[in-house]
Amino acid sequence: MRRKNLRVVTVGVVLFVLAIAFFLLMLSLAPRSNDPVELLRVAGTVSGVVGGLAIAMIVMGQIGTKLRA
Repeated sequence: MRRKNLRVVTVGVVLFVLAIAFFLLMLSLAPRSNDPVELLRVAGTVSGVVGGLAIAMIVMGQIGTKLRA
């Protein structure tokens, strides 16, 4: 039997929401930028990395740790 690590799952969910919010914020700021293509490229890269880490944290937290007998 394994015990889920809910703190890691919670932090993963929060990071995932922050990554989406950051991308949407940058999407709304892009029309006012001097180089909107580069802005969205960088914002997408950052959001993708943070989102990937968040998904990894969620999965690892769901797997959890072994219970000691």
